[in-house]
Amino acid sequence: MIDINDICEPEWVEWYFMSPEKRWNESAKLWKQYLAMGGSLDPQPDTQSPFYHEETSSTSTIDGGTGMHSIRRSRV
Repeated sequence: MIDINDICEPEWVEWYFMSPEKRWNESAKLWKQYLAMGGSLDPQPDTQSPFYHEETSSTSTIDGGTGMHSIRRSRV
């Protein structure tokens, strides 16, 4: 019989032996940390989807900026 410790990293073994409730609580902690670090739950638009409509898609950027870069024109 194969021992799970032989095929998985120790942190995964610990995860597999957790109850579903404990996994849920640990996942919630990870999401809180992700959001605290500036992560976003907004999905990226799928421009290849038949349901994609440019007018209704979000125009915000991940960092909250405008997504625009200024360009200087050289005078000739």
